[in-house]
Amino acid sequence: MQHSVTTTELFLVAMAIIFSVPYLVWRVARTEYFAPLVVVQIVAGVLLGPGVLGHAFPEYYATVFTKDVITALNGVAWWAVMLFVMIAGIELDVRKAWSSRRESGITAGLALGVPLLFGCAAATALSFFPGWMGVRAQSWQFVVGVGMACAVTALPILILLMEKLGLLRQPIGQRILRYASLDDVAIWGVLALVLMDWERIGRQGAFLLSFAVACIGFRALMRRLPERDRWYVALVWLAACAFGADWSGLHFMVGAFLAGVVMDAEWFDQEAMDKLRHHVLLVLMPVFFLSTGLRTSWTLGGSVVFLVAGVLLLASVSGKLTGVHLAGRILKWPRGEASIIGWLLQTKALIEIIFANILLDKQLITSEMFTALLLMAVASTMLTVPVVAPKLRRALLDKASRIGIARAADAP
Repeated sequence: MQHSVTTTELFLVAMAIIFSVPYLVWRVARTEYFAPLVVVQIVAGVLLGPGVLGHAFPEYYATVFTKDVITALNGVAWWAVMLFVMIAGIELDVRKAWSSRRESGITAGLALGVPLLFGCAAATALSFFPGWMGVRAQSWQFVVGVGMACAVTALPILILLMEKLGLLRQPIGQRILRYASLDDVAIWGVLALVLMDWERIGRQGAFLLSFAVACIGFRALMRRLPERDRWYVALVWLAACAFGADWSGLHFMVGAFLAGVVMDAEWFDQEAMDKLRHHVLLVLMPVFFLSTGLRTSWTLGGSVVFLVAGVLLLASVSGKLTGVHLAGRILKWPRGEASIIGWLLQTKALIEIIFANILLDKQLITSEMFTALLLMAVASTMLTVPVVAPKLRRALLDKASRIGIARAADAP
């Protein structure tokens, strides 16, 4: 008797592909130095999408990635990215940045403002050509949205890369986290402004007012709860905030970030928080990467999309490095330090992809622009470790040389 493949079976086939292909590439090709597993998963999501796999094997693609399977995968992806964004919000510590506010303010301001200007200039040029601006976007929304995508720093991935480089617990690593934390707050604030729907301004105002009032009671409740109960309450809070933001016309990811940013990291065990972030990246986020890949489009031609991605990458990296070098001159940093900090802060990866997903959902950019932003995010992240690692080695050698010279001068 012939067996017809069910949606559940196709879903499981898709899940097996999602988790096996990136892992095998990562292990067999040994890409860890220039492309951590998370980057391989993002690239695999693009390759498994309609632009590559779907184009090469349309029948196979249509058989596995049916409408029902994609709907199920999207549900998992939505919850995954909400958890991830909430954790990123919890890990922000603006109070530490405030303790050294002059240095943090100058560096974070220039590290965000200069690439934002460079990105806005690139977006302004692109706005004169059809196929990049979304159907619901006003010119300023498109320009500011793409400009901010060029200025984003991916804080969670930055943490992973600094752990790999041995910088996370060093003084310079803690400084970089302060700069990235301040920029993250500004980025989500600007995003909320870009997403403002003036036809639904009443709803958005009601949501923000309700959220502010609810925060008072929520924070008071969380302080009284034992830690094991805080995790469950935090998940309910996440769902409620994400629903409210989406209902008001902002976006559920904005609500997820707000849900996390009003929670204190001290309410949770740091080791447990690190494990949760790791497990979300391991168990759930690969599904989000695939759902992201399903949104990629090459209808304007692959060469044009790659060209635009290159322009955006140039604007992003040059803007970030210029801004941080200006901060280094003002604050009189040691030689070479600004370059290390700038290259680490230009890491895009997940947060930029999340940002671009929101712009695409709201039809402020087209699928082609989304694909260009995705390629830019992958390239910026793959550049980080290969560029920073040699700079760190040179900085350590210079430091050792200076110490040796000083000791020789002090010797009798």
